[in-house]
Amino acid sequence: MIKIMKYGVSPDEEIFSKSTAQTDVSGIVSDIIKNVAENGDQALFEYSKKFDKAELSSLEVSEDEIAEAMDTVDPEFIRVINEASENIRDFHKHQLRNDLVISGKKDGVILGQKITPIEKVGVYVPAGTASLPSTVLMTVIPAKIAGCSEIVMVTPPNPSGKASAVITAAAKIAGVDRIFKVGGAQAVAALAYGTETVPRVDKIVGPGNAFVAEAKKQVFGRVAIDMIAGPSDILVIADKTADPKFVAADLLSQAEHDKMASAVLVTDSQALADEVCSEIEAQLAMLPRAEIAGASIESNGKIIVTDTLDDAVTVADRIAPEHIEICLDNPFEYLGKIKNAGSIFLGKYCPEALGDYLAGPNHTLPTNGTARFSSPLSVDDFIKKSQFSYFTSEALEKVYKDVAFFAEQEGLHAHAKSATIRFEK
Repeated sequence: MIKIMKYGVSPDEEIFSKSTAQTDVSGIVSDIIKNVAENGDQALFEYSKKFDKAELSSLEVSEDEIAEAMDTVDPEFIRVINEASENIRDFHKHQLRNDLVISGKKDGVILGQKITPIEKVGVYVPAGTASLPSTVLMTVIPAKIAGCSEIVMVTPPNPSGKASAVITAAAKIAGVDRIFKVGGAQAVAALAYGTETVPRVDKIVGPGNAFVAEAKKQVFGRVAIDMIAGPSDILVIADKTADPKFVAADLLSQAEHDKMASAVLVTDSQALADEVCSEIEAQLAMLPRAEIAGASIESNGKIIVTDTLDDAVTVADRIAPEHIEICLDNPFEYLGKIKNAGSIFLGKYCPEALGDYLAGPNHTLPTNGTARFSSPLSVDDFIKKSQFSYFTSEALEKVYKDVAFFAEQEGLHAHAKSATIRFEK
């Protein structure tokens, strides 16, 4: 049963707390990373047999396997993947940055910034309780738009030693250069250190379980990562005009992801709160993933009743949800008031699932309240910026004494000398 509580009456620890207890896997992951770094492909084959029950003859997905996957997947699904790809590509191409040059403000001075794509990117795509071809599109397409020269994908094999057909097909459509049948912490280690077969990359992106998240945390610094993603979450703001069936369905759409997922409704209507509570119970009974969704609702499901919709926004900003739906007739009036959210869905006919698959904006989002300081995955995640400066002799002569003075205040006399030496007679 989902909990109903009153904002301003119920204790804050009940309203804003979230069950996040997880087993510490840092030691196990550290051992896996060390083994892969030292033993390369041999370790990957052993882990595939141990964890995935797969006897692999090769780690890389062959062209024949890719062709087989394209033939195996329902042509209608291929059509939808292509449609989603176009929408995602169209949205993300508007994120491309240009080099900038600043000149003319001071004689003899040119300043600027140049944009360079990250060369090699590794994409992790889960294939555990659910295969996620949408993750392929959301991670690979922005990297392609950014201009990354090589995109490598890793995904767990099934017991027959093959990668998921739908994930493989999505990778082909999105433009992945190489696909490897490796999952878990060992896949992250392979991307970070490189093996005889798997190339080392410069950045690793994509979601995964606790082992994958911990592995990304441990290899950060050797490679870049996108984020440490936690369980998915959704927050819905709705008033008395909302359809309780819609709201319940949207909450359950995230609850079915993971037993640790979080689904929260914030409303100024006690009547809606009661109706949504009943509707969740009714819909939950019909879900194939009812056990997972039910555990999520029991652990982290909440309905928070506020006095006003402005209070609802205050609650939402404090929670800083991964996804927020504004299920109101006038959603744009509240868009500007939302400060902390990963992705915002406006109106009563914009369910979060639309963003997962087809709308175009990215679905790789900051979780666990990190929307307070983090952003969705974007083209920016696949570029790096370099600054440049140019001064003529005359321009430097105007400021070199100030440069030297500043350096001397920091006790860095070689810094000062590098400026003054140019003007010694």
